[in-house]
Amino acid sequence: MAKTDKGPTESRLTFGRRLREERQRRGLTLEDLAAASGITWSYIAQVEVGRRNISVDNMHLLAAGLGLTLRELL
Repeated sequence: MAKTDKGPTESRLTFGRRLREERQRRGLTLEDLAAASGITWSYIAQVEVGRRNISVDNMHLLAAGLGLTLRELL
């Protein structure tokens, strides 16, 4: 999925903060989460700062990589 030209929306920023919070709580680096989820670390970094409009499928992969359900992550 391509980067958007618009600035980060509040919902993307909120999700990104939540993702980073859970990743850091578990002591994981971006590289660790990338290996666990199958998503590149650079994509995850962009999600965490709201630069990507992430799909539900990728949200699910990231949640699973953190050992959470998507519902728990959201």
